[in-house]
Amino acid sequence: MRFQASWVVPRFLLLSLFATNLIGADAGSDSKEKESPPTLSIESIYEKNEFNAKGYSGRWADDSSGYYRTVDSAETKGGKDIVLIDPKTGDTNIVVAAQDLIPPHENSPLSVESYMFSKDRSKLLIFTNSKRVWRTNERGDYWVLDRTSLELDRIGGDAPPSSLMFAKFSPDGKYVGYAHDRNLYVEELRSGRIKQLTATTSDTIINGSFDWVYEEEFEMHDGWRWSPNSDAITFWQVDTSGVRRYPLIDNVSGLYPEIEWIPYPKTGEVNSSVRAGVVSIDGGEIRWFEVPGDPRNHYIHSLEWPEHGNGVVIQQLNRLQNTNKFFIGDPTTGSVRELFEDTDAAWVDVREKNRWAGEGNRFPWLSERDGWRHLYAVDAGTGKMKKLFDDPMDVISLVRFVKETGDIYFIASPTNATQRYLYRTSIKGGSPKRITPADQPGTHGYNISPDGKWAIHTWSSFDVPPVVDLVSPPDHKQIRVLEDNAKLKEKLAKLNLPPVEFFKVPIEKDVEVDAYCIKPPNFDPSNKYPAIVYVYGEPAGQTVRDTWQGGGGLWHRLLAKDGAVVFSFDNRGTPAPKGRAWRKSIYRQVGILAAADQAAALRKTLEERPYLDPKRVGVWGWSGGGSMTLDAMFKNPDLYAAGIAVASVPNMRLYDTIYQERYMGLPDDNVDGYRNGSSINFAQQLKGNLLIVHGTGDDNVHYQGVEALIDRLEFSKKHFELMIYPNRTHGIFEGQNTTLHLRETMLDFWRRHLLGAEPGKAVDEQTN
Repeated sequence: MRFQASWVVPRFLLLSLFATNLIGADAGSDSKEKESPPTLSIESIYEKNEFNAKGYSGRWADDSSGYYRTVDSAETKGGKDIVLIDPKTGDTNIVVAAQDLIPPHENSPLSVESYMFSKDRSKLLIFTNSKRVWRTNERGDYWVLDRTSLELDRIGGDAPPSSLMFAKFSPDGKYVGYAHDRNLYVEELRSGRIKQLTATTSDTIINGSFDWVYEEEFEMHDGWRWSPNSDAITFWQVDTSGVRRYPLIDNVSGLYPEIEWIPYPKTGEVNSSVRAGVVSIDGGEIRWFEVPGDPRNHYIHSLEWPEHGNGVVIQQLNRLQNTNKFFIGDPTTGSVRELFEDTDAAWVDVREKNRWAGEGNRFPWLSERDGWRHLYAVDAGTGKMKKLFDDPMDVISLVRFVKETGDIYFIASPTNATQRYLYRTSIKGGSPKRITPADQPGTHGYNISPDGKWAIHTWSSFDVPPVVDLVSPPDHKQIRVLEDNAKLKEKLAKLNLPPVEFFKVPIEKDVEVDAYCIKPPNFDPSNKYPAIVYVYGEPAGQTVRDTWQGGGGLWHRLLAKDGAVVFSFDNRGTPAPKGRAWRKSIYRQVGILAAADQAAALRKTLEERPYLDPKRVGVWGWSGGGSMTLDAMFKNPDLYAAGIAVASVPNMRLYDTIYQERYMGLPDDNVDGYRNGSSINFAQQLKGNLLIVHGTGDDNVHYQGVEALIDRLEFSKKHFELMIYPNRTHGIFEGQNTTLHLRETMLDFWRRHLLGAEPGKAVDEQTN
């Protein structure tokens, strides 16, 4: 249940910056109508996209000689050139021209959605014509361009359009492997010969990709890897037989409903059986790794074939996810040996992929075993671990391990959990050194070259859109600015928005939660204002971050413009860099401790800020935040006057195994936790105005939960409002005008039940 940034357009949509139309003036005149001043509205944020920030991305060459980008072609209309940019000089060299990407008998070039070069850069693999699979567009067409002959050929033979997945060059550049129709294939580029490596015809067997729950909760998509010498492939096989199905019902596309059944393991139910194997590119018998444990009650969440390793690295979690075992598998026999294991009394967090496993004699590893998420060096032969530093700080994420120098770059923020900075240490150990300058407060992201000499650096804060520049990480010297978003900053300046206020709220002895506050324009502390709390509160994300929040930050600005003071609090259990105890405190009590922390933070804030009207407090959230909204409204009914729960989980038993069991344990072993953490069991306590929003096509958080909640509310004689979006998924964005309709519905709700009330009175008091 990772979706919590409700302000963010779902990641499979990339919206372009809105270009202002020029009006009037005939062909002979250079006069232009004066541009109207910007206004903050639902339309300007979500329809016209007037406040979208520009980003800047690049893909570093393996030798760090430059970074690749796609740019609009000056020669071929509608096409993209792939260029290589020299970091030292900024010189741009076209390495693949758009005109070379025009298929035979076609007039226009391929739309380049992603690409990869062969190791010697003589060939280019293009991904195009993609279609969505669950969250992202992963099924499409692949073409190979021979850069010497300029031959352009489609991979896959007579496979239907948009049906190939995760195609990759072999390390020697002679083959392309791919997944198609639940099987794996290899195509020899010189001859065009295609070899099918797996041969399932079963609907329940998936080779080389994953079922719904692995993709959603482990963020696993591509399910196969080349061997370093190009002679074999290691891959996952998922067997969904035995997993109960959930129906997604389409009631609006035809005369009769259409039903899609998806395997979905709810808490306590049967999981897919998952195993890992190796197969030769010539086909033949598959060698399955002899990983111990019931494959339905363990998760193989990582499978890598290190470039210089002696075997396949396999990582396995038990079902409770409190033990992560690290195996080395022998690809010739299938036998495995355990190198080491990591354990935790709550859960082991494996969302950070260990990209360097087995590379050389030692590799970096993250573990919370000493109370902080610290870096360790693991001996690739013995599995012995050495902690690299003792500083009381969390490593938030690994950025780059430079094998030649031993430097490890990572993100941390020891003194301010709302911000993010770059640090460096060594695989040999030593206290970390902050690389990000002290005079750049906010959130920083880095795309560092393999040799560690260059980085594409992105810096933003809550009130300041991103600036992207090229820096040299050792000293953070700026080489050049790549994108400054100057026009957006100028437009925002004209809105005269009050700055956000970050602060801390003490809720218990030695416990403070981070918070932010957005006040209305022309704020007058002698007045009484309604408050709206934006909440997430689950272990999958923070809301109180000093980073540019795009449309979501502006949405909350819009609510402030309408007269609300907007707050957000990060309760215990959110993934803030405050140590293991902070994050693991909610184990087996999700929805319990968090709801209590949220209420305590709000009460303290109301007490300390006399300009707030305690009778006009609203709360809203999406996904886990929708669940927390229900907890707030039901468990503290005298505190919250109104709430909007979007895509919520009213009953934890209805959510999936991997996410919910990670934090709550198994239902049979935590009956009280599941009951007290599920808001549906407290629905009879509702007093305020509640709006429930959901998409019927939500494959993640099922509409079933909403109907169960409606049934319970009706039984309890509780009135509420409901907005259902047919066939919309968890992001509720599909279809024309859906986003506008949703935001208008939400704004109307706030105006009727919170913003339109007289100070000191709830809306229903005035209407009785």
